[in-house]
Amino acid sequence: MLSILRPAKYSSKYIKRCPLTRTLVSPKIGQSGSKSSQSGPILKISPSGPLTQASPLQPELLPQSIPAEAPNRNLTWSLSQRPKAEAMTGPRFEQTDMAAQPNPSAAIELIAREPVRIVQGRIARCDGGGGPLGHPAVFINIDKPKPQPCGYCGLRFQQEGHNM
Repeated sequence: MLSILRPAKYSSKYIKRCPLTRTLVSPKIGQSGSKSSQSGPILKISPSGPLTQASPLQPELLPQSIPAEAPNRNLTWSLSQRPKAEAMTGPRFEQTDMAAQPNPSAAIELIAREPVRIVQGRIARCDGGGGPLGHPAVFINIDKPKPQPCGYCGLRFQQEGHNM
C-alpha cells in the first residue's frame, strides 16, 4: 500500500488554506512540533513540488478594488442590501471566479430610463407587459400631478392633462 510521506512536523492539522491566494499554507513550526509564537515566513505547499518559502502577504495579492454592484451602479440601492464585497464571502464563494459570473445591470437604473406613460383618465392599468413575464394587473390612481410608479415593476404613469 502506497502512502505519501510527509515530515512529522508538517502534519495535516497545521495546514490551512490562505483566503487571499487560495493556496495551502503552513505556519512556521517550532522544533517541539507546536506553532511558533514568532512571526516568520509562511511555507507554501505546492501540490507538484517541494515546500517553498513565500512572503506572508504580498500587496499585489490583495484585492485592488471593491467590485461594483452592477455595471451601471456602484452603490447598493437598498438599506438592507449588503455590498457585494461583503455578500460574496464564505465557503460558498471560496473558489468562485467572480469575473466569470453574470453581472446584470441594476433594474433601478434601467427603469429610470423608461419614459413616463401618459394615460387618458384618472386610473392607469399595469400588468408588467402581460403574459408569463408580467405581474398581476394593478390599477394606479394618477390624480396627483407627479408621475406615479407601479408597485411591481416601477413603470411610471401620469395623467394626460398634467404637465411634466
